[in-house]
Amino acid sequence: MFWSAEYRSLELSTERLVLRPPRLDDFEDWSGLRRESRAFLTPWEPRWAPDHLTREAFKRRVTWAARSIREKRAYPLFLFRKRDGALVGAVTLDNVRRGPSMAVTVGYWVGERYARRGYMKEALNAVRDFAFRKLDVSRVEAACLPENQASRRLLEKCAFKYEGVAQAYLQINGRWRDHVLYAALREDRRGATDAR
Repeated sequence: MFWSAEYRSLELSTERLVLRPPRLDDFEDWSGLRRESRAFLTPWEPRWAPDHLTREAFKRRVTWAARSIREKRAYPLFLFRKRDGALVGAVTLDNVRRGPSMAVTVGYWVGERYARRGYMKEALNAVRDFAFRKLDVSRVEAACLPENQASRRLLEKCAFKYEGVAQAYLQINGRWRDHVLYAALREDRRGATDAR
C-alpha cells in the first residue's frame, strides 16, 4: 500500500485528543467500538454493509483514506484520547471542492461510551480550523437529521449556522431522509439564524 508523506505526517492535536488517519493496526479498536456502539450509531448513519465490521472492509477503508489524502479529495481522521490512546470516534473532511466553490463537507461519529463528553466538539473545531488554514476553503458544510438534537447543538457550539433543509438528502438506515444543513464560513458575516 502506498503511504504518502502527507498521510504519515498528518496529525491534529487538541487539548485531549490526537486526530490522525486510520492505520491497518487500528482495526480491533475500530471494530470493537463500532460493534458496541451499533444501536447508538445506526439511527443516524447509512445502512451498514453486511461486511461492515470485517478486517477486509476495514482494509478497503484504510486504502480509500490513503488514496483520498494523497489526491487531496478527503481527509478521514480517527480520534484518539491522549491520556490512554483510546479510539473515541472519527471525523472526515470529504468532497473537497476547489475553484469557485472552495468548500468541504464534514461528517463524524463518536462511540457511545464517549458521547457528550466534549470530544467531538474539540475534534470538529480542530478540523474546521484545518480546513480553513491548510485546505484554504471558505466553507465547511455539515448535515444531520432534523431530530438529531445532539448533533445540531454540537454544530451550533462549533460556529456552524443553520442554512435550511435538503429534501431526501441521504439514505439513512435504508431510507431517503431530509437533513438540516449547516455551514461554518471562514469570514462569517451572517447574524444568528433561526434553526427550525
